[in-house]
Amino acid sequence: MSNSLHIVVCAGIVPDPLQTLEPLATPTGPGLKNEMVLPAVLDPWAASALYEAAALAAKNPGSKLWLVALGPKAKLQQVMMTVAQKVAFELVPVDGPIGGFPDAHATAAALSSAIESIAGLDHTKLLLFGGWESASRGAGVTLQLIGERLGIVDQFFGVDEISLREDGSFEVLERVEGGKHQVSKCAGTPAVLGWATGNLAEPRNNPQVGMANMRTIMPALQKAQTAKLDANSLSYVSVNLPRQQRETRVEKNMTPDEIAAELVDWLGKDF
Repeated sequence: MSNSLHIVVCAGIVPDPLQTLEPLATPTGPGLKNEMVLPAVLDPWAASALYEAAALAAKNPGSKLWLVALGPKAKLQQVMMTVAQKVAFELVPVDGPIGGFPDAHATAAALSSAIESIAGLDHTKLLLFGGWESASRGAGVTLQLIGERLGIVDQFFGVDEISLREDGSFEVLERVEGGKHQVSKCAGTPAVLGWATGNLAEPRNNPQVGMANMRTIMPALQKAQTAKLDANSLSYVSVNLPRQQRETRVEKNMTPDEIAAELVDWLGKDF
């Protein structure tokens, strides 16, 4: 296939999901207890997008792949030591907060600025990838806001597959209710794709790929621009862990409306 692509994957780093996360109030707003000492990983949703992007780039000679990652430089270096061994990419780091509390608009502004600063990026060939959701910034709108800032109006979310055609157009499978997919067709790039889990397994570690990546990752980290994520109008009254409660009851004759009403009443007890 002769179509060359410029693929940018937006990703954040998040605390390892196996860790216990305890929210607390800090002088700058809500945060996580001992956040900087918690082991971190690449956001699982964004990781799926990265693997799909690498596979797509490999099928289209001349394509380029960038990973735009937001997080503290020390944490980014720690995570990239592992991620760099999976697939080949060029890192564009942004030095900023790791937690899930910053406003999505501020996050999108920082990431879109980083994308616009990429030398040699051709917006006519651009596919902007990212997670449909996030284990950290789960607002569900960050990727969409980045696309809007970059002037990309063709956006697809809950993506599991993309099929590129010879004429540059492509077909996308988007998740819908009932375990089905919606088939969408797009005339060509640029486009935004928010990935679900995709179809690819996590690639095996390849030390040679890792060594090649680290030659560019370390200089990029040293030059990382600092992003201050302003809260804008966003504020939190309180942050706390969900209550652990289990009350089991067997009901055989309740209607869906009755079940929904009872759930609403139960949730309302916490407020």
